[in-house]
Amino acid sequence: MRQAFIQKVEPRLLPAEKLRRAAVLVPIEPGRGVWLTRRSARLADHSGQVAFPGGKIEPRDASAEAAALREAQEEIGLDPGQAEILGRLDDYVTGTGFHVVPVVALLPRGVALTPAVDEVADIFTLPFSTLLNADYPLRREVVAKTGARQLWVWPHPDHVIWGATAAMLRGLAARLDRAAA
Repeated sequence: MRQAFIQKVEPRLLPAEKLRRAAVLVPIEPGRGVWLTRRSARLADHSGQVAFPGGKIEPRDASAEAAALREAQEEIGLDPGQAEILGRLDDYVTGTGFHVVPVVALLPRGVALTPAVDEVADIFTLPFSTLLNADYPLRREVVAKTGARQLWVWPHPDHVIWGATAAMLRGLAARLDRAAA
């Protein structure tokens, strides 16, 4: 069921050739869950939002995996040698004009991560018990300049996990559910 992993592209989005290519790392730690960041309030774009470590795919990046690992090293101090790439989730197109490649990686237990203070305000996990709970994520309606939209939202005691990050987590949960079946 491929549609569980991709946001449907709406006509108001940019044509594919105008989308900005980006990659994010979806870091999984056994026994803990999925690592996420809360972006610094100092950032001009998406400040304070929960996200995976990641960013623009640069010309010097050999692949989306290389870009995701580079960004994770910059943002959360992850040594790329500690990440075992497991594969990719389906690409995701955002309403803000990004074509995102989510790269899933297994991290060692007890991995030490350090936020880059200029980019990341917090690093935290979404536990597997929440990620794999059939009651989540929740569907919420928000009203924006462009009208009412339905978004996925994951519960967390300290953070609001919504939008593209929530949708990618939904895709990860579906894949893990299928793998366990």
